[in-house]
Amino acid sequence: MNKRNKRKNLLPLKKSHVKRGDEVVVITGSERGKRGKVIKVLRENHKVVVEGVKIIKKAVRPSQNNPQGGIVEREAAISISNVMLASKWEKKQEKKKGQPKEET
Repeated sequence: MNKRNKRKNLLPLKKSHVKRGDEVVVITGSERGKRGKVIKVLRENHKVVVEGVKIIKKAVRPSQNNPQGGIVEREAAISISNVMLASKWEKKQEKKKGQPKEET
């Protein structure tokens, strides 16, 4: 079996910290710091699709919806553990920057 096709023994998520429509921030990876709205939650794969994050170019065949075909830019899925709710992120950043150093 190919390493690429090999699937980890992951159970679908029963509960997630993000839902469709939530504003999230990417906390790790090449897209770190980018914000966007959650378009789709893929519970079986533990991934989310975020608007404007991890844009890929995909070759598309001509179809009824897209008679021209060609190359289309679209968002790819990223791991759900790599995103955090924007409100939570802002609180965390505030806490980091807001603490004055106590001098004794």
